[in-house]
Amino acid sequence: MPSPQPTLGGLAAIVFASVLWGTTGTAASFAPEVSSLAIGAFAMGGGGLLLALKSRRSLRREWPRLRQHKRALLWGGLAVAIYPLAFYSAMRLSGVAIGTLISIASAPLFTVMLEWVFNRIPITRRWLLSFLFGATGIACLVVGKGESGEAMTLAASHELGVVLGLLAGLTYAAYSWIARRLIEKDLPSEPVVACFFLVAASVLLPSLLFTGGPILASLNNAAVALYMAVVPMFIGYVAFGYGLQTVPVSQVTLITLLEPVVATLLALLVLGESVSPLGWLGMGLVFFCLRLQMK
Repeated sequence: MPSPQPTLGGLAAIVFASVLWGTTGTAASFAPEVSSLAIGAFAMGGGGLLLALKSRRSLRREWPRLRQHKRALLWGGLAVAIYPLAFYSAMRLSGVAIGTLISIASAPLFTVMLEWVFNRIPITRRWLLSFLFGATGIACLVVGKGESGEAMTLAASHELGVVLGLLAGLTYAAYSWIARRLIEKDLPSEPVVACFFLVAASVLLPSLLFTGGPILASLNNAAVALYMAVVPMFIGYVAFGYGLQTVPVSQVTLITLLEPVVATLLALLVLGESVSPLGWLGMGLVFFCLRLQMK
């Protein structure tokens, strides 16, 4: 199956989504008493309900065709639900740097493997070169940003954190790949993404009965949670679904390496964190990776 030709609008939509996702860490820092799992569950679950509400007409219109792919929709929804739990747990167990590196940098590898095995799409030299620059940039970035003392004390659970980071990368890749496969069957991206997030919401929102108390403890916490659900998740995934219509998944996951760069820049500008020269080099490498993909 030939690889689709990306459009400028599709590429811009993926970049826009990545920028929005990069704001989540800084936003969550304004509600430190809310656990990352609770924030992730509310953001993904609440964003999923908003996506379903926005897409209600297309869901009704496409429901007979969507039902023909209910197994793929279920797997895609479970991947969306598992991703934030695995990602945040990987950072807690292995530290922010290692957890982020493994989760974000492994997704393009898993994606290109899925496309090669199931779609017979060959690995191009440009993709391989971009991945090398991007993965090296992320490694430099997380090392240059430093590791917290609290995270380093969790070394005993490091191996489990690595496994969960790989699971996060795999579920992100699987979600993107399944969505692209359904879009290639002439299903609109909007109801496909909405179905995924409805499944994820049904899994994640009940967990808030046990973890979501702090969200309602103050107006500030509620505002942070609402921002996470509306802006990065709802608006971000609307843009992401639009981009998936024309951009190959292997290219999508490379472009989203921009997310930790945005997160680092916001941490510098808003939270007053510092980055070493190695971290700045890493940002430059990721931007070079992005430049290769935008040609």
